[in-house]
Amino acid sequence: MRVFVLLLNADTDSEGIHTLKQGQTDTVLMFEQEDDAARFAMMLEAQDFPTLTVEAIDDEDIKEFCQSAGFRYRLVTPKDLVVPPEANLSEDAWDLNREGETAATEVAEGDRDSDGKLSDAALERLRKQFENLL
Repeated sequence: MRVFVLLLNADTDSEGIHTLKQGQTDTVLMFEQEDDAARFAMMLEAQDFPTLTVEAIDDEDIKEFCQSAGFRYRLVTPKDLVVPPEANLSEDAWDLNREGETAATEVAEGDRDSDGKLSDAALERLRKQFENLL
C-alpha cells in the first residue's frame, strides 16, 4: 500500500524523516491521504518547523526502515485527528552524534537569563509563533 511520509531536506545528503518523539521512542507517521500529510506539514510550518516534503512510499518499506532504526510507525487514516505537539525539536536534534540530548531542552535553557526569566529574543520568537497560529 502506498502511504505518505514527511521528509526533511528531501533529496539531499542530510535527508531525514519526520518523527514524533514520545518519551524515548520515535514514531513515523504514515498518512493514507496525501492531503492529510500536507495539512500536517503546514501545521508544523506554522510552528516555525523547517519545510517538509510529502513523499509517497510503500508502507512495507517504511515498516522495514522503522524496524531497522528502532522506530515505531503509525498509520494515519482520514478519520484520525493528528495535531503536532506544542514544542518542536530543532532541525539538528536528530543528529546521531548527540546521544540522549534534545535541542528543545537546550533551547529552553538558552532562552533564560541568569535570573531565570525569558530573554527578549525568546519572547519575540514566541510572539511570532503565536502570530503564525492565527
